[in-house]
Amino acid sequence: MRKILPLALTGLLAVSACQFAGGDDPDDEARRLNTMKSFPLSAYLPDAESRDAKAAGTAQWILAKQCMVRLGFTGFKTLSVRSVESTYPVRQGALASSSKVGDDSPYGVDDPDLAAEHGYHDARRDESDTQPMEWPADQYAALTGSFESGESHRAHGNPVPEKGCMGEALRKIYGPEPKPTKVGGIRLSGYYSLAAQYWYQAHKEARKDRAWKKADREWSDCMKDKGFRYPDPDEASTDSDWFRGDQPSAKEKKTAAADARCKLDTRYIQTVHAVESRAQKTAVARNKKALDARRAADERAMANARKIVDDQS
Repeated sequence: MRKILPLALTGLLAVSACQFAGGDDPDDEARRLNTMKSFPLSAYLPDAESRDAKAAGTAQWILAKQCMVRLGFTGFKTLSVRSVESTYPVRQGALASSSKVGDDSPYGVDDPDLAAEHGYHDARRDESDTQPMEWPADQYAALTGSFESGESHRAHGNPVPEKGCMGEALRKIYGPEPKPTKVGGIRLSGYYSLAAQYWYQAHKEARKDRAWKKADREWSDCMKDKGFRYPDPDEASTDSDWFRGDQPSAKEKKTAAADARCKLDTRYIQTVHAVESRAQKTAVARNKKALDARRAADERAMANARKIVDDQS
């Protein structure tokens, strides 16, 4: 996904905050810049570690629970929201097929030691607060509004809301969902799709910059010296060989370690981050009215979420 969009859309709410300080060595600087929070457009995306974001997650499950009871799932009357508030639903039996390759960082691996141990398999993924949770097919369909061929769009005779009880809950918190848009062949939808759209466009423009192309060449030359041939870090991290198992191979580990070392030795991250940040600042300036309106709506949604949680206390 990093080749298509410079953020992991399915992991958007799992990005953690990053504090900045001066006087650090170049390697530490590179790792701080290799975070979503280091970019101008991050101001228009949610911080999963904030109290408001956690309240929104809790509020969504409170409302979804009420919806599920209304649809006839009486067992949900005794469901503890605390047991599910940091989870997202998946269909029973679907977890085994999930891939652990990839991470939330904009520019991929940046620690040679970690890469030598984990390859391109994200070492931090299991530490995320947001985890999947399996549900039986009928409950999953009612929660998400996702149906397989032949499945009824009703539950116990009641129509399932659009995008299920979880979707209905989001609309009650955030209001009507913005119209979806397409970028890079991907259909983006949701309340933060506007910022994601501008992020993609800025990333696309930044990659045309001479400085970015030079950084790719220097990184690629460094990799050749180590015995690996890739034109840029995206090609290395998305090599199809890495997706063949849950555990990294010896080749993957060596490739990832070389990738990380070359990024640090060539100051790759510092260079491309500066280019992409400039492009994002331009995007923010051009679209500030729309972005500020979305942020104001988000602030109203957070107020709604806090009230829903407080009312249940």
